[in-house]
Amino acid sequence: METQYISEFPMSEPLPPYFNIDPHQAMADLGPPTSSQDFHAIAEACSRGRQDLAGRGMDEAGQKRLRLFSTWEITKYLIPVAQAHFRRVLRNNPDLPQGTSETAGGAKWFTLDEVLRLRAHFGSEGSKSKEYRPYRPKGLPAKIVSVANFKGGVGKTSTAAHLAMSAALDGYKVLVIDLDSQGSMTSIFGGRIEDEWGTVFPVIARHYAEAAQAENRAKADRGEAPTPLDDTLSEALKMSTGDLIRPTHWPNIDLIGAQLNLYWAEFQIPVWRMATRGWKLWDALTDRLEADDVLDDYDVIFVDTPPALGYLTINGLAAADILLVPLGASFLEFDSTGRFFDMLHSTFSSIEEGENMAARALGREGLQFEWDAVRAVITRYDGAQQAELAALIQAYLGQTLSPHRQDFTALIGQAGESVNGIYEADYRDFNRETYARGRQTFDSTYAAFKRLLIGAWHRDAKAADAEAASG
Repeated sequence: METQYISEFPMSEPLPPYFNIDPHQAMADLGPPTSSQDFHAIAEACSRGRQDLAGRGMDEAGQKRLRLFSTWEITKYLIPVAQAHFRRVLRNNPDLPQGTSETAGGAKWFTLDEVLRLRAHFGSEGSKSKEYRPYRPKGLPAKIVSVANFKGGVGKTSTAAHLAMSAALDGYKVLVIDLDSQGSMTSIFGGRIEDEWGTVFPVIARHYAEAAQAENRAKADRGEAPTPLDDTLSEALKMSTGDLIRPTHWPNIDLIGAQLNLYWAEFQIPVWRMATRGWKLWDALTDRLEADDVLDDYDVIFVDTPPALGYLTINGLAAADILLVPLGASFLEFDSTGRFFDMLHSTFSSIEEGENMAARALGREGLQFEWDAVRAVITRYDGAQQAELAALIQAYLGQTLSPHRQDFTALIGQAGESVNGIYEADYRDFNRETYARGRQTFDSTYAAFKRLLIGAWHRDAKAADAEAASG
């Protein structure tokens, strides 16, 4: 006789939902077993849904477009002048962008490209006491900023994306490099990457191929047979970083995107490393960006890393001048972030130890990884619920934790639902108060980052001046 799943005695309160589950109904709800082919169907459904959602932020040609910016927004956030003076300058300079109005006599709206032209005019003709153009010392390369944590869901990609947008609105020329095969950063900037040859994969492959060629020359000197390069490596030798850079709907943000096939680099890199032990795989991205003059073409380069400490992440971290580590104000995320820093120490110390043993034997200078600044950033912060824990994290991390805590606001949530960053959201879809409050948290995040950026550049400039004076 089958067990009857009923209560013997009436209860004043209902039982928890995990009691009295009927096996027959549970089996009926289960559905048939899932096969590997079913994964394909699920992936296809997700792909169609993603295209539908992404398409809501695109124009008729299927491309993402950047909204216009009003006079109010420009004078409040982008160019520090009074609205009356702004309008007066436009009247006196008819060759400058005049904006467009949606109604007769209505507010003027400008593209970001027009805003950049206006900023250049004010920078040349306006008051020298105002910052129309952001600080950027001449003769120094771009700063590379990597955003990393192997804990998913901490706001890594959204933080990197909004910092890139903030820097672009501030007037910097920005390159975004997506190392995460999930391609979320690529989607934010409207990128469509067909295969791994549109990602950083050929950059890393070329760096390895050049190392293999150098080893073959050494083998030839010793009378040994060279190791032939396969078609992948031969093709990579024909490519440069510039071949991978694509424009975005932001006039001063370019992109090296990612897609699923990039993940195979995590399997290919160790194979190459075993074949050519002298290959310094951690320098691949750094060396190629420098060799291809990318560091001279941009002001700031943001690198979004995978949520794992693999070979791609190691490349992104080794290339970085500034490392940002987002985390939520929770025990699990604090715990995970601590383990992440422990793994960083183990990984880079191990590389240093291995390289320096050989360097000491040859009487050469050893390897020492160094970053201008490393900061943890609290994201998705709820002051009503997390103030105590955030203060505890601050007490333990000290200067390593950024003093600004990135609040989660209604604007952030709604912007995410519309497949846009908050800077891409039209404030007319909210009210100005909601927009200003939501924007403020990312403006403050950017301000804290910009202090690091300017401080690092200024330190480099002072060092360069001192070296020039001594030489």
